[in-house]
Amino acid sequence: MAFAEAFRSVAGRPLVKLPQMAGRSEPEMFFEALALNGVDLRAGEPERLLAPFGAELATAVAARRDLLATDGLLLAGARESMTAVAAIEGVVASVLTGTSKPNAVVKLRAFGLDKFVDISVGGFGSEVYPKGTLLRVARQRAEEKYGFRLADRATFYVADSPRDVEAARIGGATSVAVASGRATAGELRDAGADHVLPDLTDPASLVRIVTG
Repeated sequence: MAFAEAFRSVAGRPLVKLPQMAGRSEPEMFFEALALNGVDLRAGEPERLLAPFGAELATAVAARRDLLATDGLLLAGARESMTAVAAIEGVVASVLTGTSKPNAVVKLRAFGLDKFVDISVGGFGSEVYPKGTLLRVARQRAEEKYGFRLADRATFYVADSPRDVEAARIGGATSVAVASGRATAGELRDAGADHVLPDLTDPASLVRIVTG
């Protein structure tokens, strides 16, 4: 596991207790892992370790790029759904993720998905913003690059956790929650998702939401 390898390298001890990972950024997971595994959290110490951890994690993930392609899991319908959305006229597709930009690129390329998104206008976990704010930042990047104004509700955030539904609300976006992660469809509805899909195996459903 790349995260465990990077944690041991920077913290000087094994990762025994895992942090909560669903819907969280790499810095959030790292800081929680430090606390759970008994690392000294005196003032300034976690922040001092964050940059080295990010570098070690990027190296560990890059070293596993071939394993990602062979052993990683691509959700059913993910490629087809990304292809369909990318083909909609006027749509700019990108990435909003708790993963750092280098690691996100490695993961997307491992499955040939990078060609469907514009990475340059995305938002990544290595940035200092919480996800809701980061969504607004990513939208501003798209507006500046493509020269158009995006209304809040014309921004769609497709994700799979209640935290992501909340980020969409804060960021003023329409949330499309997919019950492909740990959260059930009911939990995603209870979190306030605007749309809930059971999975991504019906790209037409996603296209109807985006174009409707």
